[in-house]
Amino acid sequence: MNTERTRPRVIRDPGALHREVAELRRGGKKVGLVPTMGALHQGHLSLARTALEECDVCVTTIFVNPAQFGPSEDLAKYPRTLDADLDALATVGSQIAFVPETDAVYGPGHATWIEVGAVAEPLEGQCRPGHFRGVATIVLKLFNMAGTDVAYFGQKDYQQVQVIRRMVEDLNVPIQLRVCPIVREPDGLALSSRNVYLSPDQRQRAVSLYASLCHAEKMVASGETRADRILAAVEEILLEQGKGRIDYVAVADPETLEPVEQITGETLIALAVRIGETRLIDNCLIQPPAG
Repeated sequence: MNTERTRPRVIRDPGALHREVAELRRGGKKVGLVPTMGALHQGHLSLARTALEECDVCVTTIFVNPAQFGPSEDLAKYPRTLDADLDALATVGSQIAFVPETDAVYGPGHATWIEVGAVAEPLEGQCRPGHFRGVATIVLKLFNMAGTDVAYFGQKDYQQVQVIRRMVEDLNVPIQLRVCPIVREPDGLALSSRNVYLSPDQRQRAVSLYASLCHAEKMVASGETRADRILAAVEEILLEQGKGRIDYVAVADPETLEPVEQITGETLIALAVRIGETRLIDNCLIQPPAG
């Protein structure tokens, strides 16, 4: 990895960003967008690397979106590490960092919101009312402000990706979506900006999320197809090994996120668990054995 590269150029004005990307595209450049809330880790950087493999220019956005946090959530303490983030982006070569002020995103009298339908309602939608309204609104605003060719997201936020995909299709947004694999620590914990909140003991317990998903995959590979049995086994691991508080464990259709009773094809297992005060999510896609 080249650590001698310069930091990305910071653009704060949405109009300036739009003009720059439009000029790049007129010049034949393909431009990718990596939306983030900062506190960047290797998961975010993997998205930027992929963007740079597939595009000429990578725009990384850094904006802690207040509209997707509930009243009791961690907006005030969400990590803000802009200097470190710009240094990290320099190591992968992202050329532009879009870092708008909140007033530039949600101006005076802002009153328009994006409500996505059924796919936004279960799981995270139930646990965090209003969350996906804030997500869909900011993502559409970023798509409009940047005007890039492609946008890159991680599979860890599986439901978020499905919500954005639905929005893009329903509103005819002219952008391609790319979903990249979950990046994990060596012990399997999915990378998250919130992992910094975990104490050493909680960090060890947090591995239970990945352990439970692996166990579910083994059950299905061994021929188990009943969702209730898989759910029970996953919850047992989360409670006993993780000593966590479960928000949800779901065995669901990967497109609609509706629960399934039998695993007959590709199926999503998604979970949200609180380890101490830190809320973590993870998921995997499983497939029953052929034949």
